[in-house]
Amino acid sequence: MKVSQKVLDIKPEHDYLLVKTDGAQFQVYLLDENIIRIRGTFADEFAAEESYALVKTAWADQLDGLFKDERVRVSPIKPTVEMTDDEYLVPGPRYDLHIIKEPFEFKVTDKNGAVLHEDLPKRSFMQDDLGRSYHYAKMGDHNFFYGFGEKSGELNKFKRRMRMHNTDSLGWNAAKSDPLYKMIPFYINLDASQKTAFGMFYNNSYDSVFDLDSEHSNYWKRFSYFECDGGDIDLFFIGGPTVKDVVEHYTDLTGKTAMAPLASLGYMGSTMYYTELDSNADQAIIDFVDTCKKNGIPCDGFFLSSGYTSGSDQKRYVFNWNKKRFPDPERFIQALKQRGVLLAPNIKPGMLLTHPLMKDFEAGNAFVKTPDKTGNEVDQYWGGDAHFIDFTSEDGRNTWNKFMTKSLLSKGITSIWNDNNEYEINNGKAQADADGLHKPIEGLKPIMSTMMAKSARKAIHDYNPNVRPYITNRAGFAGIQRYAQTWAGDNRTSWTNVKYNVPTVLGMGLSGVANQGCDIGGFDGPAPEPELFVRWVQNGIFQPRFTIHSSNDDNTVTEPWMYPKYTSYIRDAIRLRYRLVPYFYSLLFEASTKGSPIMRPLVYEFQDDPNVLEESFEFMLGPSLLVANVLDKGQTIKPVYLPKGAKWVDLKDGHYYEGGQTLNVPVDLHSIPMFLRSGGIIPTAPGLTNIHNETIESLNLLVEPSTTSTFTLYEDDGKTNEYQNGQYLTTRYQVSSSDDGVVIAVHGAGQYPSKVKRFNLEVLCPKTAPAQVSIGDQEIEQFLNYDKFVHASQGWFFNGENRRVMVKFERPTTADYQVNLNFSVKDLISL
Repeated sequence: MKVSQKVLDIKPEHDYLLVKTDGAQFQVYLLDENIIRIRGTFADEFAAEESYALVKTAWADQLDGLFKDERVRVSPIKPTVEMTDDEYLVPGPRYDLHIIKEPFEFKVTDKNGAVLHEDLPKRSFMQDDLGRSYHYAKMGDHNFFYGFGEKSGELNKFKRRMRMHNTDSLGWNAAKSDPLYKMIPFYINLDASQKTAFGMFYNNSYDSVFDLDSEHSNYWKRFSYFECDGGDIDLFFIGGPTVKDVVEHYTDLTGKTAMAPLASLGYMGSTMYYTELDSNADQAIIDFVDTCKKNGIPCDGFFLSSGYTSGSDQKRYVFNWNKKRFPDPERFIQALKQRGVLLAPNIKPGMLLTHPLMKDFEAGNAFVKTPDKTGNEVDQYWGGDAHFIDFTSEDGRNTWNKFMTKSLLSKGITSIWNDNNEYEINNGKAQADADGLHKPIEGLKPIMSTMMAKSARKAIHDYNPNVRPYITNRAGFAGIQRYAQTWAGDNRTSWTNVKYNVPTVLGMGLSGVANQGCDIGGFDGPAPEPELFVRWVQNGIFQPRFTIHSSNDDNTVTEPWMYPKYTSYIRDAIRLRYRLVPYFYSLLFEASTKGSPIMRPLVYEFQDDPNVLEESFEFMLGPSLLVANVLDKGQTIKPVYLPKGAKWVDLKDGHYYEGGQTLNVPVDLHSIPMFLRSGGIIPTAPGLTNIHNETIESLNLLVEPSTTSTFTLYEDDGKTNEYQNGQYLTTRYQVSSSDDGVVIAVHGAGQYPSKVKRFNLEVLCPKTAPAQVSIGDQEIEQFLNYDKFVHASQGWFFNGENRRVMVKFERPTTADYQVNLNFSVKDLISL
């Protein structure tokens, strides 16, 4: 056992600090004012830098060439050292690093001296005789832990012990199962007593463990620890002070969420059932799309399960079209496109030894090698023994993309579904190319799935540079958000899972992955009962990835109309999703620029309210909309907590409530409890039924004006990469109010010519109706007759039933303008 007990030497280098102890040695970088890197090794020399996760560095990395279009090299803050009897102090702009001499530990304080992070003395950094490294930290009495990537259970992971490992978790239990498909060794530590948050990211892709006060010892104060099976402890302290700040700074480090096509926000149909039909599976899928339209259910895509690749032995052979089920793939894909539906085919990186293309892939040097590099590694996969594509090899990526292009992209595919990519290779010493560095697979398994997504984006770009890729991944490592939307794999049908899938998505959002979802209705198990199905869809419409997907074990297929008496509930929920598409797309843009989650836990927006620190099931959709879905069977009264720091409007009846209280809301099967935050601004597209084939020409804007607020609406063509060349439009709406009225100041910026021609404002007026409304300096007509208002091109009407003023007008020719609502009360008596 090697233990770091005391400092032996400390030496400032050009842009970092070298710290040597009697155990490990460390390189300390002040990467910027918010991030401190502490890289520790127990080896005699530091290994060369090599990271697949980072997009912001201050050092040369052997993979800089591979990530030249993504990675930014910055100049770190040059460290200075102040020495006292007990410690070395490394002051920073916002955080100070204390290096305690003996017993050795790192401690981080803010400029007020408050301790944010502190190692556990005498046990801070250790390595056992098996080569496993440990980092222990002190824990207080008021710590809450969030993030950790894709995890089960409630949002706060205090008292949990969790394994970081990628595994195919078919039928997983959303309350208890661990590990799952993705590995993101990052968490947020919120000290409720100080109301301060910080993050810890361990840039290590070996299997690892986090323990958050699950393990106890009488000889130590309360602690948490990180344990990894190999590699260095490459730790990044990420400052806040808010949870929101931590997420933004973490995604500065590992990348922002990819800007997916607009249509990816629509309903994506899927089921394994159709692709397992003996023949004419293509017609079953087309009939599904047509039936959606017949039932008034919007649909913009279909995830094509792997049965389309089945050989005569019914085994999956990637890039092999089953011509009995899909006799003319090009014609099938075109038929879907004409209906406004994209096709995302399932592909898998494990190639069975009986694969008809095996010789081509062997000739392309595409596979992970045996430990002695003399052959290709073989391991168990779905269907039998298989080789595995090495996505850390340029040969592997090029060979894979060659056949992806031939089999899929050349037929009109622009969306790829990467599945079964957890790389459960048992022999950890099997060799990966590691882009010329030649490493054992044990430290690269989650990297393989991330690089599979990067490879798919490159293939699509190489085939058609102006098509915006839409990639969906099941597995991945920190940084997967740069390339792909993700989903939480093959969940099981149960009331437990519909409920606990909510914190799973919320935790991923806090881990930098804003575009995430779960299979709606449950993938594994029996068909959901009617009430469960309705509630699952009503919940699923708020997840960034919205897909009803099933492989039911009772010979059923989960379809929106599977229970005809309940189809109207399903239809209404999906139509609500489509109305919210402009809001979702603007939130996706925010995720791509700031890293913000789309679905947000209440603690993200209301960190100072102690009542939300452990809330797992209510959430915010963006900054404005609180959603409290019904998630329990037979529920007729739904308790809803409204956070402190805002007023809330029940969107069902327009009633206002003060924050900081719990309401008991009556609910029926149609209910989706939603509350608008004071200052909330939500753009919607009423009547939208297909994103591919329809243009949003009329935009609604719901505004609660009592609190000064802003919201940025984002627009581009939704299909191409022209937004990267400046072809986009941001419209900033700033709302301010006084006793005399409400002003909505509009500022547009960008080169994209908006397709929106008409605006409809709905401004809540709980106390007084406007006396007049003007657009710019032009007063517009008031209508007292609602029918006349409906048929007018411009004007305003006050709806007394929900106390909203409705304002409609054509898009102004200027990018900047104001909408003014005058609330001066007319004295009708004295007139």
